[in-house]
Amino acid sequence: QVQLVESGGGLVQTGGSLRLSCAASGRTFSNSVVGWFRQAPGKEREFVATISWSTGNTYYVDSVKGRFTISRGNARNTVYLQMNSLKPEDTAVDYCAATKFYSNWLRTDPLEYDYWGQGTQVTGSP
Repeated sequence: QVQLVESGGGLVQTGGSLRLSCAASGRTFSNSVVGWFRQAPGKEREFVATISWSTGNTYYVDSVKGRFTISRGNARNTVYLQMNSLKPEDTAVDYCAATKFYSNWLRTDPLEYDYWGQGTQVTGSP
């Protein structure tokens, strides 16, 4: 059984930083695309960033470009999201997601992902 577990969320003042981790059990990310999504209260889940494990290609939503960095861990079952210059509008539950297979690395639609974590709360205070 594949499980994704996020960690690293918390409360941070405007301008602060957090690093989120996504760890998989039951498989590695070697043949996967891994993405981060977030859902703010009363809003739909939105794409944040994605990375192709095999190539290292990355893509970000415009609102986080230059502030967030998605990266691979040394272990093949870990992905990180470094979040810098956090703003109150970054407040959301952040989710890690992964695909079963690698066929198209640029995936921004939640429906394109097969595995999901339970989420970790990120709160940016004014």
